[in-house]
Formats: sequence, C-alpha cells, structure tokens
Amino acid sequence: MKTLLLYLFTALAEIVGCYLPYLWLKQGRSAWLLLPAAVSLALFAWLLTLHDAASGRVYAAYGGMYIAAAIAWLWLVDGIRPSAWDVAGVAVALAGMGIIAFQPR
Repeated sequence: MKTLLLYLFTALAEIVGCYLPYLWLKQGRSAWLLLPAAVSLALFAWLLTLHDAASGRVYAAYGGMYIAAAIAWLWLVDGIRPSAWDVAGVAVALAGMGIIAFQPR
C-alpha cells in the first residue's frame, strides 16, 4: 500500500505541476500559477527519489500510475467521464505497473 500511495502522490505532483502552466498558457490565468507549479514539479522529482527500486524501474512502473491518475483527473477536474477504452487502458497500464513494481526481488 505504501508503494502505491507513493506512486499516486508522485503522479499527482507531476499532474498539478503541468496543469498550472496549462491554465496560464491556455486559459489566460495568472502567471503566478508558475510558482506553485515549480514547487509541485520539484516535489515530483523528490518523490521519485523515495522509491526503493532502481530509477529506470521506478520510472517505468510510475508510468502506469500516471496514466490512472491522468484519467481520474480527466473525470474529476475536467469533468469528462472516461470511456470504456480509457478504463481498459488504465487497467492494462496498472497491470504492467504491478508486474514491474512488485516483481520478486
């Protein structure tokens, strides 16, 4: 559970760090959003260092959780309900993430 939560918080930090500049660039919001975006991306980088596995394996496994978090963001923030294809893609990505992250050591 600790590993999954760490991957989830890592994904959220990256999404927030990228979403805030999107608001500034695409929706005309304040450039001040770039400050919390930078903090969020720094948090993302730091959180990646807390994972126990080798960095390449962490990045590969993290991708599955990022996909799941991005589709959840689509629904919760953008207000767009995921399609069955989105859900299937998340399931495949999380299965791959589980294989990589929880392999016997």
